Amino acid sequence: MNDPRTYHVITYGCQMNVHDSERISGLLEEAGMTRVTPGNDALGAGADVVVFNTCAVRENADNRLYGNLGHMASIKATHPGLQIAVGGCMAQKDRDVILKKAPWVDVVFGTHNVGSLPALLERARVEREAQIEIKEALETFPSNLPTRRESPYSAWVSVSVGCNNTCTFCIVPALRGKETDRRPGDILAEIEMLVSQGVQEITLLGQNVNAYGVEFGDRQAFAKLLRACGTIDGLERVRFTSPHPKDFTDDVIEAMAETPNVMPQLHMPLQSGSDRILKSMRRSYRAERYLGILERVRAAMPHAAITTDIIVGFPGETEDDFQATMDVVRRSRFSAAFTFQYSIRPGTPAATMPDQVAREVVQDRYTRLVDLVNELAWEENKTFAGQELEVMFATGEGRKDAETHRMSGRARDNRLVHVAVPQEPALRPRPGDIATVRVTHAAPHHLNSDELPTNLRRTRGGDAWEAAQGMTKPLGVGLGMPTFDKPAPLPAATGCS
Repeated sequence: MNDPRTYHVITYGCQMNVHDSERISGLLEEAGMTRVTPGNDALGAGADVVVFNTCAVRENADNRLYGNLGHMASIKATHPGLQIAVGGCMAQKDRDVILKKAPWVDVVFGTHNVGSLPALLERARVEREAQIEIKEALETFPSNLPTRRESPYSAWVSVSVGCNNTCTFCIVPALRGKETDRRPGDILAEIEMLVSQGVQEITLLGQNVNAYGVEFGDRQAFAKLLRACGTIDGLERVRFTSPHPKDFTDDVIEAMAETPNVMPQLHMPLQSGSDRILKSMRRSYRAERYLGILERVRAAMPHAAITTDIIVGFPGETEDDFQATMDVVRRSRFSAAFTFQYSIRPGTPAATMPDQVAREVVQDRYTRLVDLVNELAWEENKTFAGQELEVMFATGEGRKDAETHRMSGRARDNRLVHVAVPQEPALRPRPGDIATVRVTHAAPHHLNSDELPTNLRRTRGGDAWEAAQGMTKPLGVGLGMPTFDKPAPLPAATGCS
């Protein structure tokens, strides 16, 4: 028997892409491959198959992809049999452009046919030529594919894919298509399956998650789904991302407040605080409506943490428009904000708008906005000093945990907390375990506890993490797809390489 082929997946972009990468990993493992982790070369990782799951939302994603593909050319020259695949939104958008710029790529696949990847890789290997397959409509909902979850105790669950909005800066609807909703029973069945495997936290995903139900005509479907999650035994934490202000209704606020396992956390994209710019962006709400939603959320859940997305330098943005955004930020007091400098995305209406803002002006406004967001977030975090919080510990949350002898996790409102823990392994929390911690001091982006946690609860999620340490097979239901061992080398091709 030949050794199984190895793979490595590199992900850019949003949570939907992260979730898609779990599906890509599951498909490749279902096909008999084994994942390798990055070594000195984080791109190739010594793998036989390297998959780039791409994003097309911002310009720097293009630059990173093509720069990394250039690096992969030299790796491929020294690694016979290496295959490179490019998928995701950039592949859906650029198609033939990828092979023109990087002819050493073996497979290009889109957002609608992730499940085709193993077959495309095998076809490219046998035929010794690149395979491009881009579908214009969704072939199968991603949740029907096998998965290799990155966390045994926390999981993403898609409720929909695609988007029916027409924001002038966004190319996602053109790449992901119109919104397609899953049936509630299918979503709840997946969550119950995950909980039976030890998952205790789920995040409901959708490009416009609170528009869920539009396809089957139920405007209250998302609130009903949140309440249904509250009836699942063993499901401790429910989150969702990302909602749209235009679809955010009071029944969702009531469901959040009245369902104990729905967390007091809301990510609500603002994009701009200027009504004029919001209209130009084709965002169907205005600043006062946005602030009204936040006011009602905080009335129902006084301790809710609210985060947001903001774009700086949209075409036509004046200093007055920017100051309107700063005013909404001050009034909103976000616990964090994901701030972006506008960049032209070909294919979007905003790309050809007049009055594109000079780069140096955008940079200046961006710096001022980030400074304000950090200042307000730090002020909010300082109010937690001395308070006790319930923290669920996790892997990968604290980059300095090893050297600081801490473990990190998330409070119920999703704030990041770095916690001092006992040195004895038997007394330390496991990822997935839950404890009470007392906050001793705060930083703009996290809280710290220099005291040992109390009320440590060994959870089913922690048990699942412990059991998964020796696990190599993907979690979830497989498709019975053929497996591929590492093949013997094919004869050298003649002509162009």
